[in-house]
Amino acid sequence: MRLNSLKLFPLLLLLSGSLKAQELYMPRNIKDAYTNGTRSVDGKPGKAYWQNRGKYDMTITVTPETRLVSGSESILYTNNSKDTLKSLTIRFVNNVHKTEAPRASYASKGFLTTGLVITSFAVNGTKYEVNSKNWGTTGQVRLKSNLLPGQTATVAMDWNYPLSKESGREGQIDSTSFFVAYAYPRISVYDDYNGWDRLAHMGRNEFYNDFNDYKLAVKAPKNYVVWATGDLLNPDEVLQPNVSAKLKRSYVSDEVSSIATAAEMKAGKVTQQKAWNIWRFSANNISDVTFSLSDHYVWDAGSVVVDKKTNRRTSVQAAYNETAKDFPHAVEWSKKALAWFSNNLPGVPYPFSKMTAFQGYTDMEFPMMVNDTATPDLPFSQFVMNHEIVHTWFPFYMGINETNYAFMDEGWATTFEYFIGTDQGGKDAADKMYKDFRVKRWIYDPSTEEDQPVISLGTQLSGAGYGNNAYVKPSLAYMALKDMLGDEAFKKALHEYMNRWNGKHPIPWDFFYSINDATNQDLNWYWNNWFFSNNYIDLAIEKVTIKGSKYAVDIKNIGGFAVPIDLKITYADGKEEHLHKTAAIWKSNQKQTTVEINANAKIQSIVIDGGIFMDAKPLDNDWKI
Repeated sequence: MRLNSLKLFPLLLLLSGSLKAQELYMPRNIKDAYTNGTRSVDGKPGKAYWQNRGKYDMTITVTPETRLVSGSESILYTNNSKDTLKSLTIRFVNNVHKTEAPRASYASKGFLTTGLVITSFAVNGTKYEVNSKNWGTTGQVRLKSNLLPGQTATVAMDWNYPLSKESGREGQIDSTSFFVAYAYPRISVYDDYNGWDRLAHMGRNEFYNDFNDYKLAVKAPKNYVVWATGDLLNPDEVLQPNVSAKLKRSYVSDEVSSIATAAEMKAGKVTQQKAWNIWRFSANNISDVTFSLSDHYVWDAGSVVVDKKTNRRTSVQAAYNETAKDFPHAVEWSKKALAWFSNNLPGVPYPFSKMTAFQGYTDMEFPMMVNDTATPDLPFSQFVMNHEIVHTWFPFYMGINETNYAFMDEGWATTFEYFIGTDQGGKDAADKMYKDFRVKRWIYDPSTEEDQPVISLGTQLSGAGYGNNAYVKPSLAYMALKDMLGDEAFKKALHEYMNRWNGKHPIPWDFFYSINDATNQDLNWYWNNWFFSNNYIDLAIEKVTIKGSKYAVDIKNIGGFAVPIDLKITYADGKEEHLHKTAAIWKSNQKQTTVEINANAKIQSIVIDGGIFMDAKPLDNDWKI
């Protein structure tokens, strides 16, 4: 919808005395949200902010022999918007496995399935004829009675679908182990700036969900253990007494204990020996639930204090094949990660009651769970686990639209993985891991998408262009911002943003404006430089002017990014000195700057040493006498 002058007038009044919103590019639909007062240029949720919400009660059965997943669910869905809803958009990500579904990459036969079949559908007791045969990852159901603002509807449906043989983010791990993610049809997000989220999921981009309350019952055959998002409500009903007791003890213990060994699983000594067990879980105010099951996976558990003020603990669990070399460390690694992230950066106590590391065939985060590939490289496995666990805060705590704005979560996860890696293995090792696994992919990739602005929608990018915009460039921007603001001011501003928007749906402008407001600085020059430009990293020493003991180093910013400047100065006698300038040096002139050196002796050479801020063309980064 185009903005006419009457609609724009209130926004102009709101921005009187401040040009913040006008200085940053903003699509017309985003402008509408600020005009309508659902969002505010001070970075806070607007007075008219709203979001819709659901209460899900689901029973899901997994039949291992056929890989069939069947479910029955009831959703109490509340329309908190000011709009009358004439239809519901139903999202089912697993339909990306359908033969007809559009995908971002090649799919093998083992990836393909027949997709979702809805066998019954009703709204407020009124039955609907819903044929999901032609649905993609979203489908639309026209309502017989409109859902008015403030009203709640009860949506009930029964359905089934087959899990894929080829496992990625979800699917069959082995013949008797399964990771069942995106396991149920859900009501898609209806928000204040896009309306219904009808974007197709094509396999690469990630997700955007409402915050809901969940009751989940998973029906599995005997000897299958189920691990899931949420608290296990009935351990005594599904586990044998000694196993249930060990699990309960682990909730309050610092020690890592074995809940079930591979031998115990094989001998039928873990679950109740009924033909089928129903595992009941609950989780509230969370963006998704997922679960996994196996009849032979090893099960370890312990717990860790995540909030020192309240002494609140989180259960930490791991499920894996006994042949894995890294997963026997998973509980200990997860405990360390949760403690570090809770107390350092982001420095907000882990918000959930459990974290489970499950061995699968991808490296993917889910609320209260991660699905990680096993590797024999222990440092790398821990690095990946750190990354997936810190996603709890971004996007699950913050409700980010990852489909459009992956840099709002992947960029932070990449940043925090670097800082915890520095603490755990030292700066040199963290620098090497970061450069080898992240930055080099960007610098040496020749694709034309590399320099697309970070603000570009994730759906508009592919391959390395997507990876660089989601992970590397925003991560470097956040780290340069931390360096520029100082640790204390950076953390205070980050917490202000998180306090304002956790449990909600922030978009990039909410973040930019919130940091501006929290720091009492107009940082729009910085946001424009890093997030709205085609910049890259390429500095060059243009010339060095010597006047006595004073050296003036003229540095040209060819690539354009406002990066810190680190000069390694080598004197004639072999001694070295390091001079650091934050990105603030580029505020007034982003094309060229001069760094002054008051030398104690004759300088032999000067080198720009960016560290993890790797230069695209380092050959022009040094000067010698």
